[in-house]
Amino acid sequence: MKAKNIIGLKELRENVASYAKKVGKGESFIVCRRSRPLFRISSVDHEDESDWKTFIDFTKYRKGGIPAQELLKIMKAM
Repeated sequence: MKAKNIIGLKELRENVASYAKKVGKGESFIVCRRSRPLFRISSVDHEDESDWKTFIDFTKYRKGGIPAQELLKIMKAM
């Protein structure tokens, strides 16, 4: 892995949208805190996507989904 793909946790926090775009394009990064690697961020492999299942698509009920508090009320009523 190239040194340019090692980033600090603070850098990730401050520029998360930018890194999300890069990860979506296939790049991966090792995130460090105090010069120690914490985790790697990378895109989901297309092969792994078959393991993902959609249980409920809340965007069918309301564009943009449902706020968590409203969802909890609905679930408690069931």
